[in-house]
Amino acid sequence: MNLSDIQAALRDQHLDGWLFYDHHHRDPLAYRILGLDENALVTRRWFYLIPADGEPKKLVHRIESGRLDSLPGSKLEYSSWQELEAGLSKLLTGSRRLAMQYSPRNAIMAISLVDAGTVEVLREMGKEIVSSADLVSQFEAVLSEAQIASHYVAQEKLDQILTEGWRELGRRVRGAGTDEFAMVDYLQRAMRSEGLVWEHGPNMSCGANSADSHYEPDAERSLAIRRGDFVLIDIWAKLDKPGSCFYDITWTGVVDREPSEREQLVFQTVRDARDAAIRAIQRAYKAGLPIAGWQADDAARAVIHGAGFGEWFTHRTGHNIATELHGNGAHLDNLETHDERLLLPNTCFSVEPGLYFPGEFGVRSEINMMTRPGHAVVTGRIQTELVRI
Repeated sequence: MNLSDIQAALRDQHLDGWLFYDHHHRDPLAYRILGLDENALVTRRWFYLIPADGEPKKLVHRIESGRLDSLPGSKLEYSSWQELEAGLSKLLTGSRRLAMQYSPRNAIMAISLVDAGTVEVLREMGKEIVSSADLVSQFEAVLSEAQIASHYVAQEKLDQILTEGWRELGRRVRGAGTDEFAMVDYLQRAMRSEGLVWEHGPNMSCGANSADSHYEPDAERSLAIRRGDFVLIDIWAKLDKPGSCFYDITWTGVVDREPSEREQLVFQTVRDARDAAIRAIQRAYKAGLPIAGWQADDAARAVIHGAGFGEWFTHRTGHNIATELHGNGAHLDNLETHDERLLLPNTCFSVEPGLYFPGEFGVRSEINMMTRPGHAVVTGRIQTELVRI
C-alpha cells in the first residue's frame, strides 16, 4: 500500500476518505490494495479508514484485534454491535464523503462488494457513500513496469504457440484426425512447457460451437474437426511468476477451403469494429483526452450496428486485463454496463467484438492494448483475414 499516493488521489477526487470494510473475505480488492494476507482467518467485521489527510484509523473485533496490525494507523476495538456502531461513528468523525467498494444500482458488479445494510448504517450517520471504482482502477489495474514487461513476454510466447497450433491442427486434420478437446490438450501442453499458467481453457470451438462465446470442450463434449470446418481459438495465459499480467487473444479460421462470402463479411465487420475501437483509443491518447470504457465500446458497436448485425453482438467489446484475466479496471462496455471508468495510462485491456449466429458459426477477433502516457498500442499480432488452415 502506498499511503501517500492513495491520499493524493482522495484529495484529487474531493473525498474525505476511503473506507475499507470486510467480513469473511467478501472484498478481495481490499486485501490486494492494502497488502493484507488474503489467507488470514477473518470471522469478524473490520473497518479501515484512509483519510485524505492525516493518520489512518482501524476498527477491529477484540478476538481478532491484530488483524490489521500490519497497516499504519491508530486502532479502536469492539465486541458488541452497539460498540461497533459507536466505534464506527468515532472512526468517521470529521469525514462525510467516503469512497467504498460500492456501485450505484450495482452498475459495476466487480466493485459492488459492500452490503446494503452497512451502507444503510453509514447513511444514517450522515455519511455520503460514493463508488471507489475510479480509485480501484488506479490502485488495482495500473501496472508496474515489471508487470508490463511480463505481459509482453507472455505475448511473444502465446503468439508463437497459437501460430504453431494452427499448423498442428492442419497436420492432424489431414492425418489421423483430431477434435476440439485434443487440440485444447495440445495447447495446454505447449503453454505449460513455456512456463505459462492460465485460468481454465483455452477454448477451441468448431463449427456451430464457435457461436457459443463461452463454449469450452471437454472429454465428453468435443466435436471432431474436419476439412471444411470453421474454427475459433481463444487462448490466454501469463508467466508463472507472482504479479504477472495476462495476455488474451482470439483468432478464427477455416480448414482446407476458402471462406464463404458470409464468413468473409462477418469477419470483416468484426475486424473493422475492433479497429474502430483501437483508433478511438489511440486518437484520444494522442490528443491527451480522457476516454471512458463505454466510449470505446460505442466506437466498435457503431460499426456492427451500421452493418446490420447489432442483435448478434451480445457482449461487451473488451475487459480489463491485469494479474487476473478479467481485471478490475475499466471495461470497454456500454451494453452489459455503462462503464464510465477511464482507460487509465499503464493499463491493459482486450478489444474483442464478436458476432454469433446460433447453429451456424461465430467470429470474435481479440487483441490486447496497453496504454502509456501519450499513446496506446496493440501489444501482439493483429488478425487481418481469416486463417487458412
